[in-house]
Amino acid sequence: MNMQTLIDTARALVADDKGVLAMDESSPTCNKRFARLGIPQTENARRAYRELLVTTPGLGESISGAILYDETIRQKKADGTPIAQAIIEAGIIPGIKVDTGAKDMAGHPGEKVTEGLDDLRDRLAEYAEMGARFAKWRAVITIGDGTPSRGCVEANAHALARYAALCQEAGLVPIVEPEVLMDGDHTLARCSEVSEGVLRTVFQQLYAQQVMLEGLILKPAMVTPGSSCPEQVTVDRVADETMQCFLRSVPAAVPGVAFLSGGQPGELASARLNAMNVRFKSRAPWALAFSFARAIQQPAMEIWLGQDANAKAAQQALLHAARCNRAARRGDYKAAIEGI
Repeated sequence: MNMQTLIDTARALVADDKGVLAMDESSPTCNKRFARLGIPQTENARRAYRELLVTTPGLGESISGAILYDETIRQKKADGTPIAQAIIEAGIIPGIKVDTGAKDMAGHPGEKVTEGLDDLRDRLAEYAEMGARFAKWRAVITIGDGTPSRGCVEANAHALARYAALCQEAGLVPIVEPEVLMDGDHTLARCSEVSEGVLRTVFQQLYAQQVMLEGLILKPAMVTPGSSCPEQVTVDRVADETMQCFLRSVPAAVPGVAFLSGGQPGELASARLNAMNVRFKSRAPWALAFSFARAIQQPAMEIWLGQDANAKAAQQALLHAARCNRAARRGDYKAAIEGI
């Protein structure tokens, strides 16, 4: 492990008001999104779409890193250039999703535990040879009647910490993603309570596994009411509650918090990120960044529809979404959405 390289890469992922593009959807998930839009569900269509994303002119001005799926990091552009190399040439750092998915947790009905630690050391070494410089592992925490349980939170936190330690051993920056899901009718206060407990447990496990905090990125959900909660709140209230929770539970040594969008509409996710930076950037100990998937990709996919003739317009939509989120990091999102 080269500690300084890890620190430099982690800092680069949240530098210059940029963020990370999550394009690590599994093949089945990507196919479902294609099916809704009438796009062929084939490997070649997935390759063409991902080539469209990474070859968008100017994307590196707003995007620091791109998280790939195993299929994608092994694919090549139409001209034979490996996708990972194309990302590097665009000035973007390539990364890779390494968990194998959230599975039903034995003894805990309705809860999930993320798997993928078996053979992870070998897989990380292979991905590093392919050009990856960071990785991602997602844990899923559900708020409900009696959930999350202590057993679920601790099992997922332990897996995240073991994954992070293996990443750093392999010279890859771990993105640690303990996602508290928005699904449900829970209140803002309940989400804050659960989020703080989850984050405290995750960092306890990271300490126990001797993970260097300066060489990782945290990718959490924002603190919000459940999507079906009758009491929704303002953008500023979400910003305040999220930051209050994180200031209590995320160590200052962490270089960046790259929020996931978690199914929020793109405009709302950007507005909430913008509010956090307007209200807290000057006193937050870590960068307030983004690592969005659908919130950046969806407009481009809806324009592309699998047609080469639509590629340029789709790339323009992708670039606009990326620029809007870079503006949100600066606290300038309203100006960006107006096209100024």
